[in-house]
Parts: sequence; C-alpha cells; structure tokens
Amino acid sequence: MPTNTDGVVTNRDFLRSVFHSMLRARILENKLSSLYKAGKIVGGVYLGRGQEAVSATLGTSLIQGKDFFAPLIRDQAGRTAFGESMLDCTRTYLGSAQGPMRGRDGNIHRGRPEMGMPAMISHLGAQVPVVAGMLFAKRLQGTLEGRVGATCIGDGASSTGAFHEGLNLAAVEKLPLVIVIGNNQFAYSTPNSRQFVCADLVEKARGYGIGGFSVDGTDLLACVSVIGEAVRRARAGQGPQMVVARLLRLSGHGEHDDGSYVPDEIRKDHYGRDCIEVAIRQLLENGHATADEISSWENEFSDEVQRAVAQAQQEAPPDPYHEDWTALATRFPLTASQPTAQPVFP
Repeated sequence: MPTNTDGVVTNRDFLRSVFHSMLRARILENKLSSLYKAGKIVGGVYLGRGQEAVSATLGTSLIQGKDFFAPLIRDQAGRTAFGESMLDCTRTYLGSAQGPMRGRDGNIHRGRPEMGMPAMISHLGAQVPVVAGMLFAKRLQGTLEGRVGATCIGDGASSTGAFHEGLNLAAVEKLPLVIVIGNNQFAYSTPNSRQFVCADLVEKARGYGIGGFSVDGTDLLACVSVIGEAVRRARAGQGPQMVVARLLRLSGHGEHDDGSYVPDEIRKDHYGRDCIEVAIRQLLENGHATADEISSWENEFSDEVQRAVAQAQQEAPPDPYHEDWTALATRFPLTASQPTAQPVFP
C-alpha cells in the first residue's frame, strides 16, 4: 500500500473503496437488526459493528477471482469488499430460494465457492485449515503463485485445535495464508484474562515461526497500512502472516445478546470507539472525501439496502416438495413421491 514518508496511506481510491464497504455493511446490518427485532428473520443475527475497518481492509486487499477469502460472523464488510452482492445477504437472511444457500441454510453460513469464498463454518477456527487446504491444493495443481488465502477469526478461536492444526500446516508448508484475529476482548462472554496468558495474541505468531503484526482495529489508516503489508508479504512468498487487531464489538455476541457482561470501563476504553466515526474523521482531515460525498454515499447505500430487502421479501421460500437434494447419504431424492426413503450409509 503506497505511503508517504510519515507512513500515512496515500492511495485515495483504495481508502474510499474500503470506506464504501464499511459504510455499506453498517447500513445493511442496521437494517438486519431491525428486521430481526420485528420477527422477520428466523435464526440468529450476528453483526460486525466496530470491526468494519479490519474486515473491509482485508476484503479490499484481496484479488477477486484469484484469492480466497473465508469470512466469519462479523465480516459483512469484508464480504462486501470481496464482491458479495447485497442480495446474497438479504436473500439468505430472509429465506429466499434464489439466494446462494437456496433458502436451505440461514444467515451467516452462506458462501460462493466458485468466487473463492467458501461457506462459513460456525465451529471456531475451522476456516483456518479450510483455507490452508485450498492453498495447498493450488500448489499441487501448480497454480499457487501470486495467490493469497485469508480468513478472519475472533480471539476465542485462537484457542481451538482447528486454529492450531491449520496454522501449523500453513507454517510448515509456507503457504500464503493471512489470518486476521479480531481481538474484541470477549469470546462470547469470556474475557481475555480467562482465555490466554500472553500479553498480546500476536506473540502466538512467534511460536509458529510466522510473520506477526498488531494494529489498532478502530483506526482505518492503520488497518490499511498493516493489513495491506501482511497481504503483500504473503503474496510475495514470505509464508503465513498473522494480524491481531485490538478492538471491541459494539453490540452483543448476537442480536439476542445485550452484552451486559462487558464492563463500562472497557466500553469507554480507546478500543471501544466506533471505527466508522474514526474513518470519517480521517477521510475528511486528509482530504480523501468531503462531507457532502459521505452524505451522498449514506443515501445511496440506504436506498440500495431498501431495494435488496424489498426484492428478497417478495421472493418465494424453498418448496420441500420440489427439492432436488438428498438427505444424509440417501441414494434417492427425498421427494413427495418417496417420503419414506431410508438413509443408506456406505
């Protein structure tokens, strides 16, 4: 990422693109929250409020059609930056059969494997070995050069076996994997003090022998500089890179959770500030955008969200009597004409 001698990011178009994804995601997720509270969404709603700068920077730093990106529950901004349409999101949350999961699975589990975005796995840390495996497969095919695979996880996921095994494989094989850990201070309701003893999660990078970075996850300019450098190093063949972004989610674990376990002093801490507000100030102060432009973007993206929601609400849900999928290992389609088909395990 181009910087001046003071380390300030100078690529105006890149910064504006990142901010567009941040703002789009925030407006979209505010609408999803309202729909959930109105009883229009079945299942959970998990928002990325406060983590948009980290997620959008990573998604924007990747190359669509070449790289791999495995988003987690707070990565709507990264999904948007990596090319996911707003309709993919609204159709999935509202159960449209025209969505990427065809109405079969809800909310955050959606994916587009053909565009390099595997469907999300809820099990913490599980995306790390998935992306490592995708990269290793490209090496076996002789097409790995110049690619990067990336995923975002939370602080809690860094304590799981899947995280360890996947990262260890990537380190040994020197795969171009970028892992961004959003340290939002709580694994659901478990504070950092009950998760790990190291002073900073970035210390784990040393144990795996990989590159490690720490960044203020509320600071757009810092995120663009640090995450951009991590992606550059991975793409240049320097092996896995880990970025630990310190921040605080600005909502509960999900919309069903009020986050009352978060102490007030942490909410008021530096890392409890809103990255959207910080980004707006930075764009204005550095001449990368005007107040009128930001206002026009807000109106444009709000209209886009309304159209996507309205379209998804008008579309039909899946019809179980006309599905073409099979259940478990059943060798026959599960249709109305075969309601008692029995699973056959090889």
